[in-house]
Amino acid sequence: MSLSRPLQIAACALALALPLAASAQTKSATAASAAPAVPVTEVAGVKFDNEINLRGSKLVLNGAGVRYKVVFKVYAAGLYVPAKVNTPEAVYDTKGARSLRVVMLRDIDANELGKLFTQGMEKNATREEFAKAIPGTIKLGEIFATKNKLTSGESFTIDYLPGVGTAITVDGKPTGEVIREPEFFSALMKIWLGKSPADSLLKDALLGNSRN
Repeated sequence: MSLSRPLQIAACALALALPLAASAQTKSATAASAAPAVPVTEVAGVKFDNEINLRGSKLVLNGAGVRYKVVFKVYAAGLYVPAKVNTPEAVYDTKGARSLRVVMLRDIDANELGKLFTQGMEKNATREEFAKAIPGTIKLGEIFATKNKLTSGESFTIDYLPGVGTAITVDGKPTGEVIREPEFFSALMKIWLGKSPADSLLKDALLGNSRN
């Protein structure tokens, strides 16, 4: 049975449309597969972007590693700086923004973690350096005391912005006022990068000198 004129026109239009639609889908899929993925560095299942933007400042991942307690993985940490460095002094002396990002790998009492950070700062600072950092250290202790517990998968970030100070966020949420003392960020970084670091292997990893 021959098709009527309108049906013939509709059939021809459909025949032309199908290849075009298939071609468009192919191009779309090709474009999607060709889109570059954000480069990341994975440590203990935690992905750290190789580059971040901190309030307009482009930072690169200097290094990332794991904090161990005996044989247990406690957290993964990544250090971000404007340009890669390989010594603690270069991290402290950097003029631009910096950031340390920490992701928990097990549950831990947040108040206890705050105390350990304070002890780590005191252990790695001169008496004068620690005295200057005391106001910030008190605020740091208060932040972790109110959190009670950090569970596996939760994170916190320590950001330093020149002329502004040190801001701490927990799971992306600001935790209060910026700690304005300029000495505080370096004193805090000495927990991980000082002469008596929390974990010497993690220190090496953050400085891009991993021995793993």
